[in-house]
Amino acid sequence: MYSIHLPEIGTFDAWRDKARALLAAAVAPEDVLWTCGRDSPDLFQAAGPLPQGDRTATASKAFISMANLAIWHRDPERFSRLYALLFALQSDQRLMSDKADPRVAKLTAMSKEVSRDKHKMTAFLRFREVGDRNAPRRSFAAWFEPTHLICEPIAPFFAKRFGDMDWKIFTPDLSIHFNGNISFAPGQPKPPIADDATEELWRTYYRSIFNPARVKTRAMQSEMPKKYWKNLPEAQLIPEMLAEAQARAQSMADAAPTLAPARAARVSERLRAQQAQHSENADQFTTSIQGCRRCSLWKNATQAVVGTGPLDAEIMIVGEQPGDHEDLAGQPFVGPAGQLLDQGLAGAGIDRSRVYVTNAVKHFKFRANGRQRIHQSPNRTEIENCKWWLDLEIERVAPKLLVALGATALESLTGTRHDLLNCRGSLERTPDGRPVFVTVHPSYILRLPNSERAAALSNFTDDLHKVAALLQPDSPLAAKPGIA
Repeated sequence: MYSIHLPEIGTFDAWRDKARALLAAAVAPEDVLWTCGRDSPDLFQAAGPLPQGDRTATASKAFISMANLAIWHRDPERFSRLYALLFALQSDQRLMSDKADPRVAKLTAMSKEVSRDKHKMTAFLRFREVGDRNAPRRSFAAWFEPTHLICEPIAPFFAKRFGDMDWKIFTPDLSIHFNGNISFAPGQPKPPIADDATEELWRTYYRSIFNPARVKTRAMQSEMPKKYWKNLPEAQLIPEMLAEAQARAQSMADAAPTLAPARAARVSERLRAQQAQHSENADQFTTSIQGCRRCSLWKNATQAVVGTGPLDAEIMIVGEQPGDHEDLAGQPFVGPAGQLLDQGLAGAGIDRSRVYVTNAVKHFKFRANGRQRIHQSPNRTEIENCKWWLDLEIERVAPKLLVALGATALESLTGTRHDLLNCRGSLERTPDGRPVFVTVHPSYILRLPNSERAAALSNFTDDLHKVAALLQPDSPLAAKPGIA
């Protein structure tokens, strides 16, 4: 048995050198006991010199990259886990690509946890000025409680970012000092660091970027866990701003630009007519759908988006799901795709105010890309779970004709996803016999090159002309009830 004690600083380089020597002598992982820093070596294991060997050790870039993160994990078995995997890789270098291997999976998870912890430290560490503001180099100090042992690998980031000032970062494990060069000292309890003039600056900045219309407490705490709040100057504002969010969102809506006088009367009249059509049952329906938990999409969306339009509409248009604009406004088809739909309806002579518009899926599904929310198509399970609400809307409106915009709407209404472009312009049927006219979603047009959009919009308008023709008095469909 070989006992190896690694230093608290330069841990990765020391581990790599020792591991290379052990591999050269073909020492098995179970014959090595690893300790580090202030951990005491086992008194019953003599350190002794390592055996000599001439075996060549190899390690892939993927392993080195993973090890350079996982080695800072707080798991006391991290060194032995890394050496065991490195030892196995000498026989099979393909092992790193086997994500099902428990050794690879565990170390990959550990490296991701360390990477997230490093990100949290760069995001939530706050310096306070502690020295003379008139000194040639100003001095700052900060306190942070990282989850893992990341002081050494994170120090170069702060040295590069704040190289024009002296600073100290205190943590329970290790302290980082910088005065042009990085040095380390033992960890310590939280020191008494007084507030400074930048506190109010942080609070002012945070107030300015806080969007009450997008408050999602669970998502916020996922990105900024409460354990960091006590060290953030802006955190004391969070409870107050959460409590005021609804009122502030309403005030933002009230302060939004108003409609031009020429259009205001017509639009207001249309809105009053729509509101008059919604009975108490409609309010109950809207309230119920806001509490929907049938799938997980509600967790990240701002709200469920219910269909709008008269409850005696002859036409019900069904799209895929709300987009970013619809998620924020709580209304379907108010974004760019909605504008194309309005153009198509107007070109076909269909009054939008007499059409009920909704979506097959009621919550916005997306992936975050910085501040952008990128649309993702709902899967079959999400479509099936939301069909319950769509069926209720169809039952309430009882339209003569359903219009499916795109494959998701077609699947929700008919239970099957045909080749959309081949059945475009045709009539399908719901399982209970309701007629469904099939066409493309307006977002399909938006994804086309600019040179092709005019023709595509013209074809889309032609489809809506067919919809209007199907409801003419001389059409066989117009004489039939909603269910054939």
